[in-house]
Amino acid sequence: MILLTIIARIADGLPLAASVQEDEQSGRDLQQYQSQAKQLCRKLNAQSPARCILEAGDMYFHCLIAEDVCYLSLCEASFPKKMAFAYLEDLHTEFHYLYGKKVSTVTRPYSFIEFDTYIQKKKKTYVDNRTRRNLGSINTELQDVQKIMVANIEEVLQRGEALSGDGCLQVLSHTEVQHDAWQPPPVGVTGDRKHRKWTGAIHGLNINSHSVTKRHE
Repeated sequence: MILLTIIARIADGLPLAASVQEDEQSGRDLQQYQSQAKQLCRKLNAQSPARCILEAGDMYFHCLIAEDVCYLSLCEASFPKKMAFAYLEDLHTEFHYLYGKKVSTVTRPYSFIEFDTYIQKKKKTYVDNRTRRNLGSINTELQDVQKIMVANIEEVLQRGEALSGDGCLQVLSHTEVQHDAWQPPPVGVTGDRKHRKWTGAIHGLNINSHSVTKRHE
C-alpha cells in the first residue's frame, strides 16, 4: 500500500502537492511520517541522487528527483520497490507537464494541491493486483532498482545537519533492499554496469543543510 505522497521543490523544500491515506483506512498514525518526509525534502538538493530509498521502521520512503522537484512516497515494506518508482515516474511525467513552468515561481505551500486527484487515481492503479502482474510493461530502466542502496531515515535526519557528501557516504553505504523476490537478477556485464550506475548515484547524496535557503513546516 502507498500511504503517503509528497511533491516538493528541491531548491527550498517547499511542498507543492501531497496525498495522505486516511488513518482509518491505513490503520496507522501517519503524522510522524509526514514530519519526516518534510524534513527529508528540505535536506535534498540538486546534487542528491535521482533515486534513493530510506527505511522508516517497517516501511520505506522512495524518493525520485527530476526537473528540480522531489517526488516522495511512503510504502509498506511488502510493496514492490519497482512499482513504487514506476508510480513516482508517472507522477513526475504528469506533474511536470501541468506545472513544470510554474514550480520556480510559487511561494505558497501546496500551491498545486489539486494534483491530489491525479495522485489518488494513480495510487489506485498501482495497488491493483492486475497492475502488479503486468510488471513486464514497466520501463526496463527501472529493472535496476533492486540494486539501489538503503539508508535509515532517522540516521539521515539526525546526522544530516553536519554531514557533507563524504559523511553521507558512510550513512548510505550499509545495506541493500532485498524484499522483492520476483526481481530478475542483473544479466552479464550490462547488469553490472547498471548496478554501478545506481549505486554510484546513491553515494552522491549530499544532504548538507547549509544548501537550504528556506524552511517550511
